[in-house]
Amino acid sequence: MSATTDASHGKLIIPALGRLYSSLHDAGETLLRTVAGIFLTIHGSQKITNPFGAAEMVEGLGFYPGAFWSLLLACTEFFGGIFIAIGFLTRPAAFAGLFVLLVTVWFHWVTMGQGYSGAEKSLLWAAILLFFAIRGGNRHSVDARIGKAF
Repeated sequence: MSATTDASHGKLIIPALGRLYSSLHDAGETLLRTVAGIFLTIHGSQKITNPFGAAEMVEGLGFYPGAFWSLLLACTEFFGGIFIAIGFLTRPAAFAGLFVLLVTVWFHWVTMGQGYSGAEKSLLWAAILLFFAIRGGNRHSVDARIGKAF
């Protein structure tokens, strides 16, 4: 039984579940990566159709020139989401998305003064992308298929 199937290297309360947990480990991680990537792509699809539409908003956050950062935001969310979903350049795509989400945490928590309740969704998404920035795409990814990872 591997460390991923037991709690803190202790024994499972129901040892028979160890085999089930082991068999679902990669599938669960792949599902989370795919869903996160698809959702990020859907969110970015609103921006990619008008890649300069957020220029004023990003300048309001202090990112100049707004047209450049708006385009980068649209590409990061849309194409980065696709890359995360298929597991291609998973770490850089997740890191770029993580950066965007940390900016949204700052925006909601500090700029808008909403605190945790305003930033909660961005914090959750940031945690998911941090996981994939560290972990990579796993064996069910394009990165694994081509035998290269960043």
